[in-house]
Amino acid sequence: MKVAILGAAHQHVDYALAEVAQRDELELVAASEPDPQLRERFLSGISVPLYDSPQRLLEAHDVDVALIAGIYSQRAEATVAALRASAHVLADKPLCTSLPQLEAIREAAAESDRHVSIVFEKRFYPATLALRRLVADGTLGTIAMIASTGPHMLNQSTRPAWFLDPATYGGIAGDLPIHDIDLMLDLVAEQQGATPEGTVSAHVGNVRAKDHPGFDDHVALLLRAGDVLATIEANWLGPEAAAVHGHYRMRVTGSRGTAEVDWAYHRLTVTTHDREIWDEPLGSPQRSAQYFFDALLADREPKITTAASLLATEVALKAQRSSGLRGAPQPF
Repeated sequence: MKVAILGAAHQHVDYALAEVAQRDELELVAASEPDPQLRERFLSGISVPLYDSPQRLLEAHDVDVALIAGIYSQRAEATVAALRASAHVLADKPLCTSLPQLEAIREAAAESDRHVSIVFEKRFYPATLALRRLVADGTLGTIAMIASTGPHMLNQSTRPAWFLDPATYGGIAGDLPIHDIDLMLDLVAEQQGATPEGTVSAHVGNVRAKDHPGFDDHVALLLRAGDVLATIEANWLGPEAAAVHGHYRMRVTGSRGTAEVDWAYHRLTVTTHDREIWDEPLGSPQRSAQYFFDALLADREPKITTAASLLATEVALKAQRSSGLRGAPQPF
């Protein structure tokens, strides 16, 4: 199975490199990135042909899987090009930065009959897998509410100019909350037995505007999916003296109990109506993209499906649109 990297603006190119290193069935055949500095930073250690555009790479090579990890505003074009070349797409988040871009990807995916899967690695963290077991076995009862928080360190001095520019970054609502949006939608779909419909609204702000005038640094979402309500907040205000890049947490409240996930410190604490608080045992971690290649090599659909990837992206982008409309709810 031939793998290519289309865009390398983030260390998440390692999603593909780690799998190629682990699996004899995979071969990295080429990579593309138009920015020389990004090529040097993220692709200098690989010994395959390098191209300055996805189109040139795809004209020169047959590709089975394309990893999309370029500058955010360029990802949609690379994704569509890969799908039209009959390659499956494994994408870093965000998949794209606008709803028209998302529609182009949706159409290309339908026409190509290829998978588009965003690496929502939180789904496969040991604490998340343990949470899913609790939900599945009824320990928490019926989910009523979810609350999550996602602080991130900005480390502005290390950020490239494109990252702080809304034209190339997109917006914070379309970026940081998407992992928790996906996880909520997936938990609700599993509980209700169908893909949930709902609404999303969001507000953003820029409390450090003197440092980055056009770059919103915090966001709060209110999300309803089916009968479940969620509040999701995320920011680029994580304390830079903190021990972790982000103290990511989620609380799931059900009719029978509450579970609190602490991803940064690898804990899942649970309390129910008939049992005092306990730490749920956790299993072993998985590689971030392991799920995707396990599925392809077994000729089955990845657990993070095209539909799930596109839905989470749609909700995140509609949250971004809501933030420009003073929080007006957006249906999905």
